[in-house]
Amino acid sequence: MKYALFLAAWLVSGPALAQQPAAPSPPCKGPEYRTLDFWVGDWIAEDDKGVAIGTNRITRDEYGDCIITEHFRMNDGSMVGHSVSTYRPGLKQWRQNWVDSQNGYFDLVGGPVTGSDHIFYFENKRVTDAQPYQRMIFQDVKPDSFVWRWQRKARAEDAWVDSWVIHYRREGAAAGSRSR
Repeated sequence: MKYALFLAAWLVSGPALAQQPAAPSPPCKGPEYRTLDFWVGDWIAEDDKGVAIGTNRITRDEYGDCIITEHFRMNDGSMVGHSVSTYRPGLKQWRQNWVDSQNGYFDLVGGPVTGSDHIFYFENKRVTDAQPYQRMIFQDVKPDSFVWRWQRKARAEDAWVDSWVIHYRREGAAAGSRSR
C-alpha cells in the first residue's frame, strides 16, 4: 500500500515538476539598461572657466543593477541634490526623479538620442501648459568628460536656451581632459 501511495504521488507531481518554468533571467540585464552607464562614476563639476563648482557621484549599485543613483553637491553648499534613474521596458524610456535642497523636484523622461548633437536627454514632464519646457542633455561624451546642459523654452516651437551648463571631468582625470 505504501508503494502504491508513493507511486500515485510521484505520477501526480512528477509531470508537474518537469513542467516548471525556467527561473526568470536577472532583471535589468539587456543593452537598453546600459545606455546611461557612461554617467556612472565620480565627477568634478566645472563652470565654463574651468572652476570646480561641485561634485557628482553616480552609482549603479545602491539598489541593485536596475537603478542609477546620483548624489550632487555644490562646493559652496548652496545646493545638494539626488536623483534615481531607471529604464522602463514597457515604455522603452528612461525615467528620472530629481529632488534637491532648494525644494526642486523634477519628473523626467528620456533616453538615448541619435542624429543630434547630444547623446542622451531627459525632459521634464509639464504639469500645466503655463510651465516652461525644460530638459537636460549630455553632450560631447568621452570616457573622462562630458558637457551637461539644463535648457528651457517657453513654447514648444521655441528654440532651446541654456539655463545652466556644467563641464564634467571624471575624478582623477587631468583638468585638460574635459569637454569644451
